[in-house]
Amino acid sequence: MPKLKTKSGAKKRFSLTGTGKIKRKHAFKRHNLSKRTTKAKRNLTYVTIVESVDEKSVKRQLLLK
Repeated sequence: MPKLKTKSGAKKRFSLTGTGKIKRKHAFKRHNLSKRTTKAKRNLTYVTIVESVDEKSVKRQLLLK
């Protein structure tokens, strides 16, 4: 059986922390930013942790256990 390839989009979008959690960036920071407040844009800058309900799906895409 051949090796399984990781999803290219997933490996660009997610990274692991030292404790094994998955980091991600926020969405909605690309365009139409003039309608957003400065505070909202600033809060979208920081990375966050993937929710536990989505963690299994992301790990499957990254071929993690």
